[in-house]
Amino acid sequence: MASNNDILKKLRIALQLEEDDLLEIFGLAEFPITKPQITALFRKKGHPHYKECQDQLMKKFLLGLALKYRPK
Repeated sequence: MASNNDILKKLRIALQLEEDDLLEIFGLAEFPITKPQITALFRKKGHPHYKECQDQLMKKFLLGLALKYRPK
């Protein structure tokens, strides 16, 4: 089963999202996050600065995506 980090990586690639786009998406979901926190999510598992993407973080990301791309 794919981890939340894997799903986040695949969505980032599929939607061609840059760091600034990710910051905007998390901002729309009212979930403040910094650039170092974002890069930690995309590090290889086992890296000293790797951070696991928790369910709440993924939920906020999906909410931000819906707010950005869903027609009003």
